[in-house]
Amino acid sequence: MNITVVGATGMVGSKVVAEAVKRGHQVTAVTRSGKEVEGAVKSVTADLTDTDTIVGLINSSDATVIAVPTDRTGGSPQPVIDAHKAIIAAAPTKRIFVVGGAGSLIVGGIQLKDTPDFPPEFKAEPTAFAQVLDDYRASKGLDWTMISPAPTIAPGDAAESYQVADDSPAGEYVSNGTFAVAILDELEKPAHREARFTVAER
Repeated sequence: MNITVVGATGMVGSKVVAEAVKRGHQVTAVTRSGKEVEGAVKSVTADLTDTDTIVGLINSSDATVIAVPTDRTGGSPQPVIDAHKAIIAAAPTKRIFVVGGAGSLIVGGIQLKDTPDFPPEFKAEPTAFAQVLDDYRASKGLDWTMISPAPTIAPGDAAESYQVADDSPAGEYVSNGTFAVAILDELEKPAHREARFTVAER
């Protein structure tokens, strides 16, 4: 497949690039700096807010992974919310795979971000990605998927196995290596089109 990764040098994006290359896919790496990314056949300088460029890349790829956190600007998460709204409005024709957050997962009937023990200083990003998820769910005719990590995600090698769930946590922890494996598995054998799923290590 021809796979575009937006946010290709981040904690998740870099692992997705490496896993895709290892599996023999052709990768276009998109970063704000235009930095060359090892293994990618092409590097593109673009921000998620560059709607025309991003939509053009989506439409020229078999699948596009958007792994851009809301804190990349160091300020309001609103630019990332607005960027996804603009992408949805542009109605790209190829597959969009969004890396979201764990905060919108359901625990005890409410979203994780709204549970009593959730740190308020970390609430902005999960609130933003809850909105992004709602926007994709409300879209019509888009080929989209969102993946949420376990409540704890950290750098690490891929585990031997993982487990998935839909809207509630599949477990407490996932490494970015395992997360990337789950993303590529879903891209190669789609099982969650027009849906969100989550992954954790066994």
